[in-house]
Amino acid sequence: MYIAEIILGGFKNNDLYDKEDINAKCKDVTAMKFFKGQENDRIYCKEIYTPAGTLIVVTSVLHKRKKNTELSAREKALIEKVGGYQYEI
Repeated sequence: MYIAEIILGGFKNNDLYDKEDINAKCKDVTAMKFFKGQENDRIYCKEIYTPAGTLIVVTSVLHKRKKNTELSAREKALIEKVGGYQYEI
């Protein structure tokens, strides 16, 4: 609920919700970060704006137990996969 409040309120909290801007394939991909410092689960999402300017956050891939501060090849592949999906709203 707290992450949803951050998104809906337009607030910035990079510890809980942040862009995964690693390359051009990942434009508008974000990560919801749960249990930071513990299990460190994440949901990789895609932010889409409608023509009217409404923000839509599509939750795409659950990544359990991120283990390190740097992105692994597997994590980069997941993020690129989310960025490469075609979303129809």
